[in-house]
Amino acid sequence: MNINVQHIPKNTPNNRRPGIAMEPEYLTIHSTANSGSTAQNERDWLTNPSNTRTASWHLVVDDKEVIEAIPLDEIAWHAGDGKNGTGNKKSISIEICESGNREKTIENAVKLSAQILKDKGWKIDRLKRHYDWSGKHCPRILEENNWTEWDEFKIMVLKELEVTPVSPWAKEAMDWATSPEINITDGTGPKEPITLERMITILYRYHKLNEKK
Repeated sequence: MNINVQHIPKNTPNNRRPGIAMEPEYLTIHSTANSGSTAQNERDWLTNPSNTRTASWHLVVDDKEVIEAIPLDEIAWHAGDGKNGTGNKKSISIEICESGNREKTIENAVKLSAQILKDKGWKIDRLKRHYDWSGKHCPRILEENNWTEWDEFKIMVLKELEVTPVSPWAKEAMDWATSPEINITDGTGPKEPITLERMITILYRYHKLNEKK
């Protein structure tokens, strides 16, 4: 995903960007708890003179964009586990906005999370919640039904990590087959041997598609 880099100054009040070097070991997910705030609103709040909090974060994502406010190799105060806590000192933070198109926002957050895990060579066990560090009910957007939405989020990230690139010669056909208009396959496992149930499903969907013509 493209990341819009808008780093806040190191002299931002209340030590929101302490400038302390970090070698991250985890990725921590939050949500903004603000139903009317976009990614840009959240970034602008970090440098707003009215903001008297020390709290900060690395990345924020909404249904349209991702903004990086603090370099990923510097500490941000986001985990609520103190200045020496592992969450604060050893994890990259993502804030998920609660405004706009929720489905698209979650999709963007999943792709961003998977991208960071891939870039760092991390597995899904490195993906944490704010809740895991300090017990705060965050990310609020994923805590409904006793955190079942968090479990679903992790599954989506795991699927994104397991995506195999489509060969260049097959891309046009795959784009056609997975398009909303055709939708005869979801495109996962493009290089796996085809099972009987997958083959039958593709044939059935293609048959139903032709019935509509």
